Amino acid sequence: MASSRSLLLSSSFLSKPSSFTSSLRRFVYLPSPTPRFYPKRHGFSTVFSVVTEPAAIYSTAPKKSEPATVPLPSNDSSDKLLKIRHTCAHVMAMAVQKLFPDAKVTIGPWIDNGFYYDFDMEPLTDKDLKRIKKEMDRIISRNLPLLREEVTREEAQRRIMAINEPYKMEILESIEEEPITVYHIGNEWWDLCAGPHVETTGKINKKAVELESVAGAYWRGDEKRQMLQRIYGTAWESEEQLKAYLHFKEEAKRRDHRRIGQDLDLFSIQDEAGGGLVFWHPKGAIVRNIIEESWKKMHVEHGYDLIYTPHIAKADLWKISGHLDFYRENMYDQMEIEDELYQLRPMNCPYHILLYQRKRQSYRDLPIRVAELGTVYRYELSGSLHGLFRVRGFTQDDAHIFCLEDQIKDEIRGVLDLTEEILSRFGFDKYEVNLSTRPEKSVGSDDIWEKATCALKDALDDKGWSYEVDEGGGAFYGPKIDLKIEDALGRKWQCSTIQVDFNLPQRFDITYVDTNSDKKRPIMIHRAVLGSLERFFGVLIEHYAGDFPLWLSPVQVRVLPVTDNQLEFCKEVSKKLKACGVRAELCHGERLPKLIRNAETQKIPLMAVVGPKEVETGTVTVRSRFGGELGTIPVDDFINKINIAVETRTAL
Repeated sequence: MASSRSLLLSSSFLSKPSSFTSSLRRFVYLPSPTPRFYPKRHGFSTVFSVVTEPAAIYSTAPKKSEPATVPLPSNDSSDKLLKIRHTCAHVMAMAVQKLFPDAKVTIGPWIDNGFYYDFDMEPLTDKDLKRIKKEMDRIISRNLPLLREEVTREEAQRRIMAINEPYKMEILESIEEEPITVYHIGNEWWDLCAGPHVETTGKINKKAVELESVAGAYWRGDEKRQMLQRIYGTAWESEEQLKAYLHFKEEAKRRDHRRIGQDLDLFSIQDEAGGGLVFWHPKGAIVRNIIEESWKKMHVEHGYDLIYTPHIAKADLWKISGHLDFYRENMYDQMEIEDELYQLRPMNCPYHILLYQRKRQSYRDLPIRVAELGTVYRYELSGSLHGLFRVRGFTQDDAHIFCLEDQIKDEIRGVLDLTEEILSRFGFDKYEVNLSTRPEKSVGSDDIWEKATCALKDALDDKGWSYEVDEGGGAFYGPKIDLKIEDALGRKWQCSTIQVDFNLPQRFDITYVDTNSDKKRPIMIHRAVLGSLERFFGVLIEHYAGDFPLWLSPVQVRVLPVTDNQLEFCKEVSKKLKACGVRAELCHGERLPKLIRNAETQKIPLMAVVGPKEVETGTVTVRSRFGGELGTIPVDDFINKINIAVETRTAL
C-alpha cells in the first residue's frame, strides 16, 4: 500500500496537470501520483471485483501486470471441491488425534468456503494450528485410500466403545438409517460418515489447503453442554484458487463494518448497556434517517399506510399468535405489570392484525397495506452476536398486506416492484431469488396453497426475474419468496422476504364481509425489503467500504482553510452550505496537508479548500473523492452542483 502521504491527494484527479492541481500546489506539496482505486458511483473498480454467477464466484487476484480472473467454484457447482473439503475435515481430525491423543472428535462437515471439525480438548494456539497443518500435509502426501464400509449398529457401537468416543456414540444414536456407514483413512483412522470423499488423500492439493482459525462452540449448540474447540479451514482445487480466496478474504476484512463503523464513528455496542444493543452515533443516525425517509416516501407512493405500534404487549397476545408455543426460546422473559404478564415483542405481526381488527372490514376495503419500522427484541446467545449482523434489538422494515385471494398476484408483483425500487436506490441491482413451496407439515387447504403458489410464480414471471424453486422449503403457514442481494464482493445477503400466511388470520379469526354479506377470511402477506435497518446498514458499509455516495454520506463537504486567516470566510461558507441543506463541517487548527489527510481518512466526498484568493473572489477550490478535481468554483455554483448531484444520486 502507498503511504498515507502519497494517498492524501493521489488518485485520478492528480494523474494529469490541471488548474485545480495548480491551485492546490499553492497550498500543499503534491507528491508523485500513486494509483488508488475508489468505488465507482454505481459499482466498484475491477481491482477488487468479485462477480457471482450461477456456478461460480469470480475473484480478481492481483498480479504484477494485469489482474487475472480466477474462478472460485462453490460446493454446489463442483462435486470435486465438496469431496476435497469433506476429506480435509477427516484428515484434520486424524492429524489432531495423532498430535493430541486425548482429543475427542465430534462432527466435521464441509461449509461454504471450506470445512471445520469440533474437538473436546484443551484450547489450541496458533502454534498448534501450524503443527496440525504439517501433520495434515504428511497424511496427504502418503496418498492413503478413503475406504467406505457398511456395518451394523451393534458393530458400530462396539467400535466406538473400544476407542472411547462418547460424542460419536451420541451421533450414532441419532442416526436412523441402516446400515451404518464408516469411512477409513487407510487402516489408521475412521469416522462415522455418509460421504462423499475423494478416492485417496493424494487427490488433495496440500498447497490449496489452509487452517484459518479456532473458535469455541457448544456441543449441539447448547450453552449448557460442553464447550468444544472448533478448527476452521479452507480448501480449494488449486493453489491459484486459494490465493484468490485469500485475497478476497483480505478485501472482505478491509470492508468489515465493525472496523469501519468505529473508524468513521458510525455506531457502537456499549458493554455497559449489554451485547447486541446498537448505539447509533450522530453520523450513523444521519444515514439511518436517510434510509428511513426514503423508505417511508416510497411506501406511501405505493399505497401503504404508515403506522407505529408498542414495543410490549400482554403475554396473552403471544399465546394467540403461537409465538409462546413455537418461538419462546427466542423471546425474553415476561415482566409483571399490575398482576398481568407482558412481553417484549419479537415480531410486529400481531400488532398489525389488531389494527386490522379495530373495525369491520369489507371486501371493498381490500387490499389493506400497513407498514412500520418496528423495533423488535430477540434472545441471542452472546457467542452468536456479530456487529450489526446479529443483534438482540433491531428495527424491521415490516409490512403486512390483507387482501382477497384473487388479489395475491397483483399484490406480490407490487411488492417485487417496490423491492427493486428501494434496493436499486441504495446500489443493489443483482439478486438471487428463491421460491419456496409447501412443506410436508402445513396449515391451509390444498386449493389455497395451489392458488397462492401459482400467484407467486406468476408475479415472478411477470416481473421477468429468474428464480429457483425450493420444493417443500416453504413455511408451514404458506409459500414464500426470498431475495438475496449481491454486494461489491459478490457475497449474497438475505434481505427481502415475501410470505403468504394462512395461519395467523385463522388464529386471530380475522374476517371481511364479502358481496353476500358473509364473513370470509382474508389472505395475509408478510413482507420486508431491507430485513432490518441494523443489518442493512452493515451490508451498506461493507458494500461501499465506508465510501458512501454523496447523497448518502453523513458528511458531504468538509471546508478547509489554508490558514486561520481564512477562518471567518470558511465559517460563512459552512453556514451557507448548511442553510441550503448540504451536510457540511468546518475543520481547522492543523496544517492543510493534515486536514486533507484527515478528510481522506474519514472518506469525506468533497473538500472545499479556501486560501487568500478564494476569500478575495468568493470561491472555493473543490476536490471530489470520486470525481477528481472540480477546480475553483463560486460558492453558489458549488451548492447548486451538490444539490443536483444529490437529487440525481450521482457523483460530483
